[in-house]
Parts: sequence; structure tokens; C-alpha cells
Amino acid sequence: MYDDVWVGGKCMYKLEPVLADGGELIIYGPHINSISHTHDAGLTEIGYHCSAWLLENWSKYKDYPWGLLAHSSHVKGIGKVIDGIEEPRANVTLATGIPPEICNQINLGYRDHNSINIEDYANREEEGILLVRKAGEMLYRLEDPPNWALP
Repeated sequence: MYDDVWVGGKCMYKLEPVLADGGELIIYGPHINSISHTHDAGLTEIGYHCSAWLLENWSKYKDYPWGLLAHSSHVKGIGKVIDGIEEPRANVTLATGIPPEICNQINLGYRDHNSINIEDYANREEEGILLVRKAGEMLYRLEDPPNWALP
């Protein structure tokens, strides 16, 4: 439904409230070949990081446009930095036309979109698997959300 990760990545912040700790959100879009039509170079340099990482390393990131930093942290999601290591609450994996070396460079997971039959994910909510066909359209939340407040 979206052309690049800049727009398609909004599915993370709209679905993150229903992701389990340690869970995985797969952005499936075989047609997506670009991080951003407008901000590709900056996002390739910055990568995707939780806000705690960006703040912990502020001297490195402070001169980038803050809109790019916000996008980076929105797509990566909630996380912590423990002993200098970024620990996201959940993992984001791209199953797109973006090659694995770029996914690694930008700090997102990679899965070959050809290995995915999205129907294999349908109707598996009882197993903790949710297929959202037009992710990014709606904001999800749990009725009784856990406390994800970071120390």
C-alpha cells in the first residue's frame, strides 16, 4: 500500500502497542525498494534506533534533522540502552525489495519476501500472530496495556 519505508514504517508505531515483548513486526511489501524517496541518504546514515539510543548518543545525531530522528525512533519502537547496547522491546523486519545488506546497515531485520506466504499468517490470533493487511491505517492498543515505562 505504501511506496517506501518512510510511509510504510508507520505500521510499527500503530501496531507496537499490541506487540509482545521480544515480538516481531514484519513489514511485508515486496514492491518497496526505497527507505525514503526524499530522505534516503540521511536515514541510511542514521539507521533505525529507539529514542533511548539516539539520546544516549546525542553528540553523534544532534545535527541531523530532528524529523529524521523521530522517524527513526518511531519505526524502531520502544527500547533501552543497557551497557552501551541498544535493546529494542520488539524487532522490526523488512520483507521488501530492500536487500539484506541495507537492512543490516539501517539496523532493521531482513526476511526474503519470496519466503513469505502472507496467508500462512491469517487467522492465528490464538497463537499470538496477527496479520494486518493494511497496517498503518489504524492505531491498535490493548485494553489493559502493560507498563512499558522505561527507568
